[in-house]
Amino acid sequence: MASNPTLNGRYHLVEQIGSGGMAVLYKAEDADLQRTVAVKVLRPSLVNDPEFVERFKREARSAANMSHPNIVTVHDVGQDGSQTHYIIMEYVPGQNLKQLIKARGAFEIDAALAIIIEVCKGVGYAHRAGLVHCDIKPQNILVTPDRRIKVVDFGIARALTAAEDGERESIVWGSPSYFAPEQAAGEVPTPASDVYAIGVVLFELLTGRLPFIGNNYQDLALQHIHDAPPSIHQFNPTVPDELVRIVEQTLAKVPSRRYRTADQLGRILQKYYEQGQQPTSSFQVTQSDVEPPPARDTPPPPLPPYPDASPPPQPQPRQEGRPEYTVPTLPPIPRSRAGERAAAESPSRAPVSYPRQPISTEREEAPGPDLYGIVLGVFAALLIVGLIPLWIAVFVTLTQ
Repeated sequence: MASNPTLNGRYHLVEQIGSGGMAVLYKAEDADLQRTVAVKVLRPSLVNDPEFVERFKREARSAANMSHPNIVTVHDVGQDGSQTHYIIMEYVPGQNLKQLIKARGAFEIDAALAIIIEVCKGVGYAHRAGLVHCDIKPQNILVTPDRRIKVVDFGIARALTAAEDGERESIVWGSPSYFAPEQAAGEVPTPASDVYAIGVVLFELLTGRLPFIGNNYQDLALQHIHDAPPSIHQFNPTVPDELVRIVEQTLAKVPSRRYRTADQLGRILQKYYEQGQQPTSSFQVTQSDVEPPPARDTPPPPLPPYPDASPPPQPQPRQEGRPEYTVPTLPPIPRSRAGERAAAESPSRAPVSYPRQPISTEREEAPGPDLYGIVLGVFAALLIVGLIPLWIAVFVTLTQ
């Protein structure tokens, strides 16, 4: 138990439920939200490197943004004091896959495929989100009493955007029995590295043992880099040849010869699973029932459809000077016929409308006579009459 049984006055550590080289796992109670959670506390030897701690926090927060039914949800990342760094995760009851393998040995073919296909769904989602798990192994695959599969421990996941060509790792991430040859050589892990680790887990499920067994880290690393894995038929001759070839491709030494992502491997395995006709048996997960159930002569039940390969939604960064809401689009305002004609004649100008004048209901009186106009009319008439004798005299003179 940790020296401080309650972290930040909120997470009360109840009991230790697991441990590893990087952290110790506790079952805890969240006092604020009144729920059971899992708390992973980093070992003190790893918190003395500020660069490691900062990278751990950054990439753990990236894992916390993922939401998938086959991935254990990360709720929070924090610290209590200077030496206690922790991750708060969804608590998943049940056992990890390593415990089940130790208890029952090799799994039936359809049970092994059903587990690995669900693992591929979760890890494939992470690949589409831009993360590589880096540490796929049975200890990080949880099996619940109701047969759900959960992948845990994305705390050391590496963001794909951080990888550079030719870069080498100062720390080799992963577990020696499961990491890919490029990880063993200190190269940057890729989605194909996770595919290799999933292939090792599938090999172990089908045979009850690991493909490579060594006395130390260096021995295992050299085997992963140089040695061809043994044939599955050497340990389980009932596995069909086609499935053996699929596993062999996942364990290729060169990443480009493997399946590119967990999604690609998952779809191939699901297609094979649905087409399988060999006798199979039901998938049991309880510790008290580790004997193989009776064989059945029917094909395996169909699995849920494999998800599409569209990337998961990513939060969009806010642009400066722009509001965070969207202005709704209003419907167009209908125009009158006159307005439509005016718009057609002059597209660049909007039709102008004038206000209507009120119509008066009172009768208007006729205007009176214009005296000034009458006087001018009489004067003009007299002038014309006075000029008539002059015109006659001029005419007579001209005719003589």
